[in-house]
Amino acid sequence: MNRRKIWETLRPYVMILPAMLAILCFVIYPVFYLLKLSFYKYNLLNKAKSKFVGVDNYEQLFAKDEFYTALTNTVWYTIATVSLTMLIALLLALWINQKKGKKINALLQAGIFTPHIISIVSIALVWMLLMDPNHGILNFLLKLVGLPPSKWLQSSSTSMMSVILVSIWHGVGYYALIILAALKSVPPTIYEAAALDNASRFKTFYKITLPMISPQLFFILIIMTIGSFKVFDTVRIMTGGGPNNSTSTLVYHIYEYRSNNLGYASATGIVLMVIIAILTFVYFRMLSKKIHYQ
Repeated sequence: MNRRKIWETLRPYVMILPAMLAILCFVIYPVFYLLKLSFYKYNLLNKAKSKFVGVDNYEQLFAKDEFYTALTNTVWYTIATVSLTMLIALLLALWINQKKGKKINALLQAGIFTPHIISIVSIALVWMLLMDPNHGILNFLLKLVGLPPSKWLQSSSTSMMSVILVSIWHGVGYYALIILAALKSVPPTIYEAAALDNASRFKTFYKITLPMISPQLFFILIIMTIGSFKVFDTVRIMTGGGPNNSTSTLVYHIYEYRSNNLGYASATGIVLMVIIAILTFVYFRMLSKKIHYQ
């Protein structure tokens, strides 16, 4: 009997042990090891020659103009990508939700979700061809409607906009489906009650629809903010951080110093982690009480 009681007590911990071990090995340990590396001038070829330098890497980091350029680019990329993706995804979800035909509905959902399941490498390469200043179809379409051609990825003034465009196209379908699922979970009786009260469409949307889907919108906001601050693959493939560091982001900045200054790269990684943690905390403090959970 005692053994059975002991097993009943220990069973939950035994069941979660594999997951906890995975988190310990692949999340917690790397974070602390990254923190340790940030205080060293690390020698990749000979570990014995690595030396403790204290906060020198952080001082070097905050003294570099390249870091502030990468941080500014990352912030602008995050603001534009998150806000535009959420807006377009919401509009798409509302539009699809109004469609009555099941076949059309299923076709639309499959169509907008398809870009998300394609490799970002393939997507980036295709968009690079589309944005070619001389032979790309985008400039051909611009000329067709009487607009001047753009240099897209080859100009400092338009390169970040081009990367943002690709990121939005890649992710908007996935988030639209999340919002669509949330819209379909709203009880129709609530809308019927609003119709009886002669509520306008805008008031119905603002007072009923938005609050009811707010948990999903909050989830998308958190996930997209974290993902946008960690953007790398699109930048690496399409621009390599250029031209003139106009698309260099924090993660790409870390990538550039991965071999010749691992301690500095680790310090940048710690700063990035702190920024994401602060943003997440602010989101929860400011918005969590405004979320309507059914």
